[in-house]
Amino acid sequence: MSQGQQWMHADEDGVRPPTDLRTDIPHPARMYDYFLGGKDNFPADREAAEQALRISPEFRTGALANRAFLQRAVRHVAREGVRQFLDIGTGIPTAGSTHQIAAEVAPDVRVAYLDNDPIVLVHGRALLAAAGRGNATVIQADLRDPEKILADEEVRAVLDFDRPIALMLVSVLHFLGDDQDPVGIVRRLTEALPSGSRLVLSHATGDFATPEQVDRARALYANSTAPLVPRTREQVAAFFEGLDLEEPGLVTTPLWRPDGPLQDGDDRAPGYAAVGVKP
Repeated sequence: MSQGQQWMHADEDGVRPPTDLRTDIPHPARMYDYFLGGKDNFPADREAAEQALRISPEFRTGALANRAFLQRAVRHVAREGVRQFLDIGTGIPTAGSTHQIAAEVAPDVRVAYLDNDPIVLVHGRALLAAAGRGNATVIQADLRDPEKILADEEVRAVLDFDRPIALMLVSVLHFLGDDQDPVGIVRRLTEALPSGSRLVLSHATGDFATPEQVDRARALYANSTAPLVPRTREQVAAFFEGLDLEEPGLVTTPLWRPDGPLQDGDDRAPGYAAVGVKP
């Protein structure tokens, strides 16, 4: 596939079937888009997002810090020579997404965005088609089924599993309950990656919130299309078992290699982040 070619796929007749966007139910990806100041959201998403902000303004500052972490981590990993990105649970790939940031460092990067939600696929494919550039594709897949992801023909057509890959699990694992074995899922995915691959991960935490704020946040997301499961620093650290953490290790999201001045409270931000290297 030539550099700059857009990986986009349609059904055999060239037309995608219509998708029910369920705009009447709050959706975490569109709520996140709203927190970031995007426009790919609907009244139900905006109402739920505003309720979240009434619980704590950290929902917005946390989302902005998380997006900034993603961009810093992608630049770092690309500068380290990684040219392939497997971005799972990507959400709506708006401006400053993985393929755009990585291409600033290396135009030949390849990015496979995976999400199980048709809403994200509709938005993502439209945005990528409108951009008309970059080696990126959006694939429907479910993080809860790592074996299917690893065997997916479209994923294998985009990414070479004999070369290092950056596995991006940014702000997604907190939408999986413990009963879905998120640690086991991450382990299975990283096992399939070659030496020199990276795990880029961020995760919501309630470590610095009051129990009431955590309970209210959980209740709010219980009425959306996915639950919210904040985890402690120790629980987030378990995702990196068997990997070598790059400096500065597992820290609150704004503290991971900041490229600007820190703000008061950054050490108590509502999320942890790190980048691990597979030996």
